[in-house]
Amino acid sequence: MHSAQELVTYIESLAALPSVYYRVREQLEASDCSISEVARLVETDPALTTGVLKLVNSAFYGFSRKVESVERAILVLGLRQTHELILAITVSNVFAGIRPQHMDMRRYWIGCMMTALTTRELAHLTCNPAANRLFVIGLLADIGHLVMYQTVPELAIEAQTAANAGSEPLFEAERRIIGSDSAEVGAALMDNWKLPASFAEIIGAQITPRLAGQHVIEAELLHIALAVSKADRYDEPSEQALQRIDPRIWENLGLSPASFPRIREAVEMNLSSCTTMFFPSMA
Repeated sequence: MHSAQELVTYIESLAALPSVYYRVREQLEASDCSISEVARLVETDPALTTGVLKLVNSAFYGFSRKVESVERAILVLGLRQTHELILAITVSNVFAGIRPQHMDMRRYWIGCMMTALTTRELAHLTCNPAANRLFVIGLLADIGHLVMYQTVPELAIEAQTAANAGSEPLFEAERRIIGSDSAEVGAALMDNWKLPASFAEIIGAQITPRLAGQHVIEAELLHIALAVSKADRYDEPSEQALQRIDPRIWENLGLSPASFPRIREAVEMNLSSCTTMFFPSMA
């Protein structure tokens, strides 16, 4: 049996965030943060520079004027959104470097983007100010499975096979066969990467949102987003996907289950373009 932390330790050298991310974050969080210094740090990484300018000028942000420099991008976005954008680009680059033999990575990336876009859409619908942070959390929500298929592929396949047979939910099969579920592994990786505590708390509670403490609302948004993503992956009718969501979650968020098909349709319209923006190899 393998604990979540044990699996994360196995993959640590392969799935480490680059040092430039931590240097940028340190400067962004400094009381005397210098926008010029943040821009200089970003520009030391050509891929990060290209990603920032490409995304800030895309429909994803929808700015009316073209942004031509990293420093201007930071001024337009603000410090918090700059962090979320840089983290999203950094994570997508790390994802691209991990290709487990037994995973369909194209399908995996599309699922991650579906979850990210849906979480962001739900955040907008509920007027949650952390929409861009929740986009990144959605992007990372299923990373536990990436770790599992990289470290214990035979056990991960066995758990998935058991779940497909309909005998038990996937997370229960993972706990029984592997020793931990993908949400626990994802939360452990967030801690390992030293991301803000909310990342681990929300990702760790994606199966049971009420366990997210002060982040219950965000975990509920992610919980619904994962149901949308699963429905898209398996081409399920929305009515079937809705059965996996506790009606009390909709009530707590002030949303109606009737909005599920509209949310799903809105996200699916942007799925292809956003996936290729963050994962260019899929173009």
